[in-house]
Amino acid sequence: MSKSVPAIRSIKARALVVPLKRPVKTAFGVIDVGPLVLIDAETDQGVTGRSYIFAYTRMTLKPLVHLIEEIGRELTGKPVAPYDLMKAMDAKFRLLGWQGLVGMAVSGLDMACWDALGQIAGRPLAELLGGSPRPIKAYDSYGVVDPVADEKALRRSLDQGFRGIKIKGGDGDAADDERVVKGVRALLGPDIALMIDFNQSLDPAEATRRIARLAPYDLHWIEEPVPQENLSGHAKVRETSPTPIQAGENWWFPRGFAEAIAAGASDFIMPDLMKVGGVTGWLQVAGQADAASIPMSSHLFAEASAHMLAVTPTAHWLEFLDFAGAILVKPAEIIDGAVTARGPGLGIEWNESAVAKNLVG
Repeated sequence: MSKSVPAIRSIKARALVVPLKRPVKTAFGVIDVGPLVLIDAETDQGVTGRSYIFAYTRMTLKPLVHLIEEIGRELTGKPVAPYDLMKAMDAKFRLLGWQGLVGMAVSGLDMACWDALGQIAGRPLAELLGGSPRPIKAYDSYGVVDPVADEKALRRSLDQGFRGIKIKGGDGDAADDERVVKGVRALLGPDIALMIDFNQSLDPAEATRRIARLAPYDLHWIEEPVPQENLSGHAKVRETSPTPIQAGENWWFPRGFAEAIAAGASDFIMPDLMKVGGVTGWLQVAGQADAASIPMSSHLFAEASAHMLAVTPTAHWLEFLDFAGAILVKPAEIIDGAVTARGPGLGIEWNESAVAKNLVG
């Protein structure tokens, strides 16, 4: 490793719309493609740090690309120092606020910088952070399913070794949720963890009713039963829930988690690297989870999350929902139901021919 401190030479962002092998139906619609922004942080040592973020919708792709490249111009010549970057971004955006596209852009840049540092060191990020890559148990993440129509896909997940399956709820009434959960539980058997995600679609009273109705089916967790910002609502639901409450993918940066933990909003937490502040933010939240003895899982970004969970004291589950596999040289692999981090850095490399096919102007 060179003794000189690497500096940022340029930042490039590209917008893609990637086809998904398995569309994800939620209570609010269907995600049938993956709108992604790829970030390349070129350094003066000939190494390019890489990361990607998930834009959720096509309409945010161009604004994100523009924002990332504008921030990148201001970072040119600056050291590749993620903590310093986060401090500078806090000063820059404190009055505007961090949530939304700004937070996504900054988190993506943070991940790219950490990837560059890992590559320069020639080590996986997990090692750079003081740990080592290890198999992290994963659950296969589905949208709304039908136990009959989707039986083949669900059995394929079991054949891959997954020990957990997550499905979506809340797109119909309570009876429909129970029909689906009952059917999937019967298909999976008693030894596979089954989770249901309501994607913030219920109010506290309805959430409490549905959770009670689903209790006989031994659910591993109930995810985001009420709107994410309603911390008191989450806490109220949790008070009477026989099933653990999971949340966190839509809480922003370490401060958001501190507030949620103080409110007693959930039994488990699951940060999203793109909203928590990248690697830098994740590390701070992992400390909070450890202090509060809260099991911590991941949301999306399986490649990077495998590194982060390897250094998370209360590591729980890795969510496997493959948005980027189609444009990576080596997509994340499921081996015996687990994902193991690869390096150097985050271990991601663009398949440029696939990228070119899916670029949007």
